[in-house]
Amino acid sequence: MKSLRSLFRIGLGPSSSHTMGPNRAAKQFAERCPNPDSYRVTLYGSLAATGAGHMTDVAIIKELEPIAKLELIWEPEVFLPFHPNGMLFEGIKDGKVIDSWKIYSVGGGELANEETTKNEEDIYPLTTMHEIMDWCDETGCTFWEYVEKCEGPEIWDYLAEVWATMQSTIKRGLENEGVLPGGLGIQRKALTYLNKSMSYNAAVSSKAKLYAYALATSEENASGSTIVTTPTCGSSGVLPAVLYHLSTAHNCSDARILRAIATAGLFGNVAKEHASISGADVGCQGEIGVACAMAAAAACQLFGGTINQIEYAAEMGLEHHLGLTCDPLCGLVQVPCIERNAIAASRALDACTYSALSDGKHKIDFDHILQVMKETGHDLPRLYKETSTGGIAKIDINKRRGLRKILDTLHIHKNDDNTKQ
Repeated sequence: MKSLRSLFRIGLGPSSSHTMGPNRAAKQFAERCPNPDSYRVTLYGSLAATGAGHMTDVAIIKELEPIAKLELIWEPEVFLPFHPNGMLFEGIKDGKVIDSWKIYSVGGGELANEETTKNEEDIYPLTTMHEIMDWCDETGCTFWEYVEKCEGPEIWDYLAEVWATMQSTIKRGLENEGVLPGGLGIQRKALTYLNKSMSYNAAVSSKAKLYAYALATSEENASGSTIVTTPTCGSSGVLPAVLYHLSTAHNCSDARILRAIATAGLFGNVAKEHASISGADVGCQGEIGVACAMAAAAACQLFGGTINQIEYAAEMGLEHHLGLTCDPLCGLVQVPCIERNAIAASRALDACTYSALSDGKHKIDFDHILQVMKETGHDLPRLYKETSTGGIAKIDINKRRGLRKILDTLHIHKNDDNTKQ
């Protein structure tokens, strides 16, 4: 299992798998093939199906077009066996392919193929939650101490940068207003929710602020701004919202927040290792579901939960998102993605509260629920996994707008008839 640096990536939205990953791949191919007459890049499966909405082409063009002429080929119906987010990079000189590289964007900005998977550097000897909890029981240590043991003390400097980025993204998102790019006409709502929070009782106000923080990050992500993958761009609003809320409303120190981020990252890393965090692979349960589990674990630790209670909170956070489809409208990381971040942040705190009230004992553990999530995701029909061909993505927004105009016209005519009577 790799470093948390590979899970918590700081970069530009709106999609870790469709924007960050292809951008990194294009940059690496430019380094290995720097002097062709032209480049040819073929995008397969989910990358081709929703790449335009996720700015996949923009991410690749940025790196390759300044070097040589670029041809992009879109193959949404072709799904390669290793992963749905396949890319073939080719360098062409004198009409011949001089270099080619098949690589996959597997979620969270990570790149992999058959060769790289075999050569990855693992720094965590224990990779299941069962093994890690046994180690905690034997040593008396907690989850974040296992992270420190494996990563070394220098991980805290990186997590401090992660936390600083999370905070700045939220603050920026709470200041920005206007319509999000992409053509759906979605207005930013973070500042509105924050302002409305002042008018309610303490319980509703607290919930409204949590929503506002999640919306702030998700709206910044949708605008292509800087965010932290937690564990992906599409789910980047959940963990930061919970941490920011607990930091501001419950006076949690930065040191405690960093330890909570380490614990959250450990659960996200285990999910990435044994299941998937890619919406194109297992649906949104692998993104929002894992993000909710990470946030629930972090919150439970901050509230003084035991090892068992923290694991229980994470298990609930994922279990109650099982089967969640990845079906973004028009391929944009906006509908239903932004709302899902706010609701998942709230559910993370609910899971935290529920587990804190228990003794931490439960029938289905986190490792088991990961296996179920993976199986469920692979059983989901392909059209429900970031292809823009199923679920909410099937809604014809222009047709619905046309229907609204017709209904408005009928309403006007009906009023005219009533007036005549």
